Amino acid sequence: MPIIIEIALALILVGGVVHYMTRSRRLTDRGTMLDRRVDAYIETIRREGTNKELVAMSDSELRDLLQSSAHNLKVQRDRRMYLLFGGVLVGLIGAILVATEEGTRGFGIALLVAAVVLYGMNEFLGRQMVAPLEQKGIDVERLRVE
Repeated sequence: MPIIIEIALALILVGGVVHYMTRSRRLTDRGTMLDRRVDAYIETIRREGTNKELVAMSDSELRDLLQSSAHNLKVQRDRRMYLLFGGVLVGLIGAILVATEEGTRGFGIALLVAAVVLYGMNEFLGRQMVAPLEQKGIDVERLRVE
């Protein structure tokens, strides 16, 4: 059994090193994709002309606005994922603690409560993330780069 754990830890370590080594290429690819999306969205804004504030901006102002909005969107999405991951850990630990006192039924109820709370937190953070961009008239889906 200890050999299996050591092999798993070694594989995790190798995976972490490979992930770290290819990080700069992924960031470059993501930046290139974001630039293409921003340019395409600028053309769409100019062609449709539905939002007068965005149409009135110069290309450099609009590019800066869209790139900073995309960056803010990514930061908020990462923050949401970290909070949800922490919430899952807290919910699981809480459910285990409840299970020591109440048994399987208490464990299930605690997991259910944690799932409902995490779902609500995910929805709230997701709406809070896109609300400032939608107020400016920016289509959030056009700026997402996965």
